[in-house]
Amino acid sequence: MKALVLREHGDAEKLRVETDFPDPVIGANDVLVRVHASALNYHDIFTRRGMPGIKIPLPTIIGLDVAGEIIEVGSNVEGWSVGDRVLVDPVDMDTGALIGENVHGGLAELCRVPSHHLLRLSDKVSFDQAAALPVAYGTAHRMVNTIGQIKAGEKVLILGASGGVGVASLQLAKLAGAYVIAAAGSAEKGDKLRELGADDVILYNELDFLDAIKERYGKPSRNRGTTRGGVDVVINFTGGDTWVKSLRTLRLGGRLLTCGATAGYAPPEDIRYIWTFELQIRGSNCWDREDLLALVKLVEDGKLDPLVDDVVPLEQASAALQRLEDRKVLGKLVIAPQAAQREAA
Repeated sequence: MKALVLREHGDAEKLRVETDFPDPVIGANDVLVRVHASALNYHDIFTRRGMPGIKIPLPTIIGLDVAGEIIEVGSNVEGWSVGDRVLVDPVDMDTGALIGENVHGGLAELCRVPSHHLLRLSDKVSFDQAAALPVAYGTAHRMVNTIGQIKAGEKVLILGASGGVGVASLQLAKLAGAYVIAAAGSAEKGDKLRELGADDVILYNELDFLDAIKERYGKPSRNRGTTRGGVDVVINFTGGDTWVKSLRTLRLGGRLLTCGATAGYAPPEDIRYIWTFELQIRGSNCWDREDLLALVKLVEDGKLDPLVDDVVPLEQASAALQRLEDRKVLGKLVIAPQAAQREAA
């Protein structure tokens, strides 16, 4: 089969399309999925580079987010049939294995999947929409809804709003009825975020976001008799030098939600703001199956349309991953291993 294969860690050149990679052989509890869409994530870049403390068997096929149709079913599998349209939950909650990291993933024509990873897709959800969901939207749904409990009318500041998790957080916060302030690195991205529903945009390369929040929404007050000034929620998965500034934008009793630290996991801290303003720091990790089921239902009902920046064939997957690494993407990049069949259709 054709697959994007990593045989050694390093830069983008280490990922190469091979046309004769061995087809997967399924076990009794597996299904074989013909991959129609596989979305890229920054995690794929970490896998390509090599992650300290995590040993990845090589060669490997990356690609965590997988959607397609079943073409073969193992002898012990019940409830699934050839032709079923499926989305793959990449995380095995029992073993911790991750499809696209510990075992071969979706950047190939075929993918072997244990049947307990499957979610059923109706015809109302396209493969591209489905593939965009697990990592970015699943992470955002758990952080925004399950952990963050964002409510209608709350002011929510999202840092890194143009990335996959950021865009998903914006869309989900708007569905909850929140007033969303999106931080973006360029006017072009800011305009797109407004189109997605952002009520306000801060261009952080031109303005300090802390100063902008104080100027537009007031300085947070320590007086329990008022909640004026500042924002109710900050979504910060960057860490680094944005951490303390994020604390300082929050109103009395505000919440800071975090699911990562892309700019540094050991930022300077000032815990005075935490106790003085009675702040809540809520961590969110990964997603649960219920988060993915809720997202699929939102797409089925027409309430959520995951933002897909581009769809490209497997031959362009390594270059597409470089675009993601260079932050030249807004939303999700989807790889189509069956691109030739799409064009023929």
